[in-house]
Amino acid sequence: MSAKTGPSTADTADRRRGDEYVVIPEELERFRRDGYVHLRGVMSQSEMKVIDDAYEAFLQRQIHVEGRDFNDMTTGEFGTDPASYAIVNVMLPRRYLPSLQGNLFERRAASIARQLCGDGMVIDFDQLLAKQPFRDDAVFAWHQDQAYWIDTPDRRTATCWLAVDDSTIANGCMQFLPGTQHEPVRPHRPLHGDREASHTLVTDLRPGEKTTPVEIERGDITVHCEGVLHGSGGNTSASRRRAYIVAFRSSDTVQEERRLGFTHSHNDAKDVKEAVDGLHA
Repeated sequence: MSAKTGPSTADTADRRRGDEYVVIPEELERFRRDGYVHLRGVMSQSEMKVIDDAYEAFLQRQIHVEGRDFNDMTTGEFGTDPASYAIVNVMLPRRYLPSLQGNLFERRAASIARQLCGDGMVIDFDQLLAKQPFRDDAVFAWHQDQAYWIDTPDRRTATCWLAVDDSTIANGCMQFLPGTQHEPVRPHRPLHGDREASHTLVTDLRPGEKTTPVEIERGDITVHCEGVLHGSGGNTSASRRRAYIVAFRSSDTVQEERRLGFTHSHNDAKDVKEAVDGLHA
């Protein structure tokens, strides 16, 4: 069964206060306990237009994206016709479309990250993920985000995952294994060959573990931390499932990542990508 918790979208309109979105104490507690939380109505329908327009421009290849930063997340394919991709993945869209920087969602998400994780949180990376219709293979393998990242002393993370379309079980909504952020990072392996063949990492569910699907509406978000195990199923529906992700980490962590050459680009050096936590757990 899908988990839907918290107030209705209609009840959250007054929590949108300009650049701010008010997180209530119960949501903060869920984030700390489960490693993720569903926040309703972070963006109104009218506020989504800027994101819709930018998203379409990327999908239509009207904006140049370098190398592996435009790829199929399921196969690692890049530089080819994206019509065949199961999950279109665009890394660092704000780098390639500077006008996206400072948009309302970024500003509101920053306020949410501060409330959930404390002061000093800054944007580490952003990402677009679009699951194509009728693609059973549009599966995002089970993983922990920290497995993709290098070790740093401050691991605080608020990854804000905005539903650009309604996200349902049928089209491949996010699924979480609550509480797994309290355990060490699990061993991960490249989905195909090595990380040059495929950026995607995967780990395994243990016997008896059962994930929780979280269906959310357009304009809602989930926020998850660095350690909670998650993934998503294929898209069996007739519509796309688009998501826009903006991830916040501490300014010290981001500075350390960049010092080590880690930018979250899929074009980062091979030795940097092979130094991530999941490959050394």
